[in-house]
Amino acid sequence: MKKTAILLTAICATALLYFSCSSDNHEETTSTSLTNIGASVAVDTSNEMDLNTGLLISTSTSTTGKTAETPTGICASITISSPNGTEYPKIFLADFGTVGCTDNNNLTRKGKLKVTLSGPITTTGSKMTIERIDYSIKGIKLEGTIEYTNTTTVATVPQWTRKVTNGKLTDLQGGVYTNSGIYTTKQTAGVDTPLVLSDNVYEITEGTHTVTASNGETLTLTVKEPLIKKYSCLFISKGQLKVQGGILNGVVDYGNNDCDALYTYTHENGSSFNLSM
Repeated sequence: MKKTAILLTAICATALLYFSCSSDNHEETTSTSLTNIGASVAVDTSNEMDLNTGLLISTSTSTTGKTAETPTGICASITISSPNGTEYPKIFLADFGTVGCTDNNNLTRKGKLKVTLSGPITTTGSKMTIERIDYSIKGIKLEGTIEYTNTTTVATVPQWTRKVTNGKLTDLQGGVYTNSGIYTTKQTAGVDTPLVLSDNVYEITEGTHTVTASNGETLTLTVKEPLIKKYSCLFISKGQLKVQGGILNGVVDYGNNDCDALYTYTHENGSSFNLSM
């Protein structure tokens, strides 16, 4: 049995989820659980977006002055500082303003992202820390810290861990989703062009994150098949997550590596829902 669902916000909407259903309690529970899946995907998507932003501003901006020109693809004023002059750590503050601004992907952001580099992110042991300050994307409030640590052991295969702590997403209707987790990421393309991000392709090979909704339902999402994230794509384009929690026991599938917003959730009983971010 296949049903169709549409998530209606610009980034994997968490507030509204519609699909053909009756009004019985089972269907209402299913609707709530599917909304929680949408929230979980939204959490992951926003983390990827902010990581892309961190990589962009730390790679593209000048490190010689306190203020640099805004790099292409981002609508924020960038300020650079270093407690030790021009040495690391370096702190990049991306200020999207209190009114907000809209980027090339038609995403309106407000607030600030504070990006701290302990060293070049391509160097083993270096860490990029991204802090959200009164920050939102399309009105969806995001909180928490992302730590991106270089754990490379083979020079030709760059690798990082991505750890999210104190994560919180508040959707357009006030629903709150706390989250945390760790992923392992490898770069599979673009290694030979470190100053060019557009050709980078990343593969999330393992990891788990948990998302707890306002109603207390907790979902655990574990990498089942490696997730493919192209820097040039807004969303994950391929791979699978195992989803467990509440009435849910199934798989999120991101598709065939196309740069689109589509994915599916398939329950253990074979029921499949087509979703859109």
